[in-house]
Amino acid sequence: MKTLTHISIEDYLLQESQAEYKSEYHAGEIIAMAGAKFPHNVVVANLIILLGRCLWKGKCQVIPSDLLISLPECEKFVYADVTIVCEKVQLGEQRYGIDVLLNPSVVIEVLSESTELYDRVEKFACYKTLKSMQQYVLVDSRKVLVETFTRTAENDWLLKSISDKGKKIKIGDCEILVEDIYHHVVFENQ
Repeated sequence: MKTLTHISIEDYLLQESQAEYKSEYHAGEIIAMAGAKFPHNVVVANLIILLGRCLWKGKCQVIPSDLLISLPECEKFVYADVTIVCEKVQLGEQRYGIDVLLNPSVVIEVLSESTELYDRVEKFACYKTLKSMQQYVLVDSRKVLVETFTRTAENDWLLKSISDKGKKIKIGDCEILVEDIYHHVVFENQ
């Protein structure tokens, strides 16, 4: 990720509506989104297929990475790798043809070397400010590791970590075999 310049939200949304590549807005700075490696993209595709199949007839919807999410308390607009919305979708005022999601229920980020620290710390801190957020999921694209942070009734976040392909993990209302998340993924060290 690379910082390009300092601009207003309005100018960011205008620029994003015309851009050939995605960027995020971080309190006045535009952060260009780097391309992802093949394993990252395979994991994202697998999650969309698995979650889409599981949630198909229910009230929740699976959304891929092209929908901006507003994090107003952090002055950020970000893209998540996969998002689940289980309430009626709430979109911010559309400007320049861009929809901005206000109420994600579950956010999934697929970790890479360049994004892991940001996803684990800063992005998670901002997602936690959204009342709609019930679960934050981190999936490593370099090794088998899926971590879920689930909000409790006391507003604490309970961590479950699985690195065994033979186990299942609960993402939203779905029980998913970890092996299926990594289907067709070949790690660089193999």
